[in-house]
Amino acid sequence: MAPATVRDALAAARAIGVDRLDALALLEHALERARVWLIAHDDAPLAAADAQRAASLFVRRAAGEPLAYLVGEKEFHGLALQVTPAVLIPRPDTETLVDWAIELLPGDRDVAVADLGTGSGAIALAIARARPLAQVTAVDASEAALAVARANGQRLGLHVDWRSSDWWQGLAGQRFDLVVSNPPYIADGDTHLAALTHEPQQALTSGRDGLDAIRTIVAGALAQLEPGGWLLFEHGFEQAEAVAALLREAGFVSVESRRDLGDRIRCTGARRAA
Repeated sequence: MAPATVRDALAAARAIGVDRLDALALLEHALERARVWLIAHDDAPLAAADAQRAASLFVRRAAGEPLAYLVGEKEFHGLALQVTPAVLIPRPDTETLVDWAIELLPGDRDVAVADLGTGSGAIALAIARARPLAQVTAVDASEAALAVARANGQRLGLHVDWRSSDWWQGLAGQRFDLVVSNPPYIADGDTHLAALTHEPQQALTSGRDGLDAIRTIVAGALAQLEPGGWLLFEHGFEQAEAVAALLREAGFVSVESRRDLGDRIRCTGARRAA
């Protein structure tokens, strides 16, 4: 029997419900070949071990396992980040939060920035690259997540002070010019969780209305921010009014929101009064 070819592998993936782009990405990973080579050489025979490895990845993808976990990488704000099931997969909508933070941060002087609940380190590393003079501190309560973030920082050559901390716990006595967070914000029992079973649930859910983590961060923020310092959140697209109300009730001023790529309000932030 003739060995399977690239074309055969792609057809097998399609037959079990894996779309072509995902199948090509998985073949790139399994064969360690560039996509342009795969497309140009679709009649190339595959070694039996390579074909088996690709077939296993196709089955896992067809069962719903995220592509990023299968290939171990996700692009975010121009950075190639390693990801594992210990961290949330960075989403393009979170780039809205990063872009806002970069707008607020001067590029010509030292400023202190904190990223609360850093996960893969995506937000902290994107800020560190865009604002190299900033002193960026990133915290997470998960040691497994911090290991992923540290590895990303080392591989990318970007310095961030990584700390094990449950929100503000490990930052006592420090003040920051800007604090950003993409905390858990899905309500317990939300129907959207069914599509997110492969990702760490502790990084997704936060109480009956999804706002428990945001409440905790807001409650401690004024003591950690410099006068005039900003606190920015990513949140669910239906939570903007509730987050804005929490900020105003805590004494923040200049409350604003930003829209994501789908034109939904995705981020809300405010400033400590000067």
